[in-house]
Amino acid sequence: MARGRIRFLDELRGLCITLMVFYHAFYVIGYLFDVAFARTLFDFFTPIQPFFAGLFVLICGISCQLSHSNLKRGLFLAGAAALLSLVMWCAVFWGMLDRSSYVWFGVLHCLATCILLYTLFRPTLQLIPPWLGIVINAVLFLLCWHVPFDSGGYFGIDGVFEWYVPITAPNTPWLYPLGLCPVYNASDYFPLIPWFFCFLMGSYIGVWAKKGKFPKTLYRSRVPFLATVGRHTLWVYLLHQPIIYGLCFAIDSLITALF
Repeated sequence: MARGRIRFLDELRGLCITLMVFYHAFYVIGYLFDVAFARTLFDFFTPIQPFFAGLFVLICGISCQLSHSNLKRGLFLAGAAALLSLVMWCAVFWGMLDRSSYVWFGVLHCLATCILLYTLFRPTLQLIPPWLGIVINAVLFLLCWHVPFDSGGYFGIDGVFEWYVPITAPNTPWLYPLGLCPVYNASDYFPLIPWFFCFLMGSYIGVWAKKGKFPKTLYRSRVPFLATVGRHTLWVYLLHQPIIYGLCFAIDSLITALF
């Protein structure tokens, strides 16, 4: 029986989304408004960005065991992802953003697809013991890390063994969400391979969360601000980029007018 809301997950989710906001802010300030120190900070944080993104995906997987309706949750996220793509397409069309800033298959698209796939295959996935599911998906995540073409385009471990994706795959654009064709000029790319395996790891960890078997200390809140942010990550994700861009545009226009 669950003990109640796992506050630590809210706080960890809030930390991840907060770091993502800063990461995107450094990109906008540094590369869209040509501020050198922001580019330096963006480049500094780039190597650790996948770690926090992975935590976010993992927590989403855990939450699938705690959700009342994964189908509604997945469809809602899919709608939010479609709306985000539409808004960004309009911004690119009207010249407000560069085409490289467009999101073809970002974290929202990935999470929505993962949740819907999990909902579809849940009866089969539940046949696998949690510890085995974690091990299998951890191994697959490691082996598939370089499968996307922007990560190398091969299955295996760097320096140990490498099996390259067949050359015919790049000519099939519908494989883009899987990471099996060249990346378009886009930001925020999260292909299902390898991220679906990270999500599934979380879903198996969530089995213990659902049974209330997490350590008692994880049910207590220690950083209320992060917990609050963590409970509203979707709105933070949808609104932070327009707000950042709007503030930067206003400040840049003011400086230009004054000097």
